[in-house]
Parts: sequence; structure tokens; C-alpha cells
Amino acid sequence: MSAYPEEAAAPGEQAGQDDGAAGGPSDAQEALQTAQAQADEYLRLLQRTKADFINYQRRSEQERAEQERYAAASVLRRLLPLIDDFERAVASVPSELAEHPWVQGVLLIERKLKAMLEQVGLAPVETIGQPFDPLEHEAVGQEPAPPEREGLVVAEVQHGYRLHDRLLRPAQVRVGRAVREEDT
Repeated sequence: MSAYPEEAAAPGEQAGQDDGAAGGPSDAQEALQTAQAQADEYLRLLQRTKADFINYQRRSEQERAEQERYAAASVLRRLLPLIDDFERAVASVPSELAEHPWVQGVLLIERKLKAMLEQVGLAPVETIGQPFDPLEHEAVGQEPAPPEREGLVVAEVQHGYRLHDRLLRPAQVRVGRAVREEDT
């Protein structure tokens, strides 16, 4: 055996080493391209994950804001019958007692209650003279009306309310029905 490995190698083996040495730069380029492609894929994955996280944060903030905005809805729904009773009581005050200080105090409470409810976003549904809308009105009857008032709300039986842009309770209404000659 020779002290030099190149001399000890067979001619075919020497050629294989040369091929490997000649292929070295192309192997390095392939490895670099593979690593670059993998880095690009990781970058795309990171960007997608970042965008998903930003969207998640935005959705969470919107849901939190919506929950905060409509948090009072269940309590207000339960208060609506009390508000109706309060309005009926105020409407039934006899005229001879209207100026009594106690009645004036109750009317002041009513005004404050309505102002507070408006501040939290509660508003009555428009009814009288409006076209009947089954999304906002619940028809409980019909009343004879001139032909031009057919399909319009002519009377309100019970107030409807909305909280901001959501309907809490539809208004119970009577709808105009044109009187025809054969009906008379």
C-alpha cells in the first residue's frame, strides 16, 4: 500500500471521487434552493398565522363590543311589562288629580326613567301611520280605514321596542283595511 491514498485508489474509484467533487457545488446549490424554499414556506406560514391572529383579535374585539352593547337586553326585556304598566298608570290619572304634587312626582319619575332608557339605547318602534312591517309589528287585528290607509298601522295596542338596532319586542298593532262597498 502506498502512503498516498490517491495513489492507492483504483482508477474507477478515483473517477467517482472526482464526480463527487465536481458535483459538490451543484449539491450545495440544491441544498441552498431547498433551504430557501423551506424558508419561504415558513415565511408564508408565519404571515398566514399572523393574519389569522389579527383577524381573531378583531373578531374578539367586535364580539366583546357587541356583548357590551347588548348586555342589557335580557334585563330590559323583563322590564318592558313594568314600563307598560307604568305608562298605563300615568295615562289613567284623573284630570282633577293631574296637578297634585304626588302625581307630578310620579310624572317626573316617568320622564327620568324614559331618559335613562334612551341613554342605554332603548327606543320605541314607530307605528301609527307606518306601513305594516311583520319584522317590527305584530298584527292583532284590523280596522276599517279609507283606501289610502289600507295596510298602514292605524292603532297601537302595545308599544314595541328596539335596543340600538335590534328588535326587543314587536309592537302589537291594528292594521287598516279598506272598506269596500260590498262590506257595507
